[in-house]
Amino acid sequence: MGIKKHIPNAITCGNLISGCIGISFCFEGDLVLGATMILIGATFDFFDGFAARMLKVSSPMGKELDSLADMVTFGVLPAVILYQLLLQVELLSDSQTTYLPYIAYLIAAFSAIRLANFNIDERQSDGFIGVPTPANALLIGSLPLILKFYPEFSPYILNKYLLIGIALVMSYLMNAEIPLVSLKFKNFGWKGNEARYILIGVTALLLIFLQVAALPLIVVTQVLVSVLFRNK
Repeated sequence: MGIKKHIPNAITCGNLISGCIGISFCFEGDLVLGATMILIGATFDFFDGFAARMLKVSSPMGKELDSLADMVTFGVLPAVILYQLLLQVELLSDSQTTYLPYIAYLIAAFSAIRLANFNIDERQSDGFIGVPTPANALLIGSLPLILKFYPEFSPYILNKYLLIGIALVMSYLMNAEIPLVSLKFKNFGWKGNEARYILIGVTALLLIFLQVAALPLIVVTQVLVSVLFRNK
């Protein structure tokens, strides 16, 4: 087996390093590059599992390493992005409140809880219960990208009530007992796959018309479709 068994773990480390670099960018004031590192980390996160299955070298260590990497890239990094956005809001408003931005770090804490539960919850072997940390990270990471490409949305995004709401709501949704629709098909018929096809269709339309601004709405759509089809 030799070096082959280390390839998935090396890819996982690429995810972790992406998160570390993204955090550095954020504290240097470049939230766009910080958010971009979430996308790069997500790419590594996809391919480490793919490589492990293809090479047939999955291991308990790889699973634990994957969670640790996810904690950095999809837990701490989005929390830092949200913290920096809240800090901008405070500076723009000349507020004397200096502690409010720290509420963003609830995202890191509840991401850790989410990842720990995922590792021990056998119900999530074929699907997700609660919003996965990568989805939450992509939602938060999309905010600086929307500010860059759609500056007209800045009054809406740089709003402390929206940002605090995201911190609180997403912390809850990551650990909520809501089975989310997955895109794993056992067959391609309409019956039994209604929620999947609706999710794919709405996602495609959102991406066509809104591009990067669609990312938060895609996560919201997945949750809504999951709730609507929960007992179907």
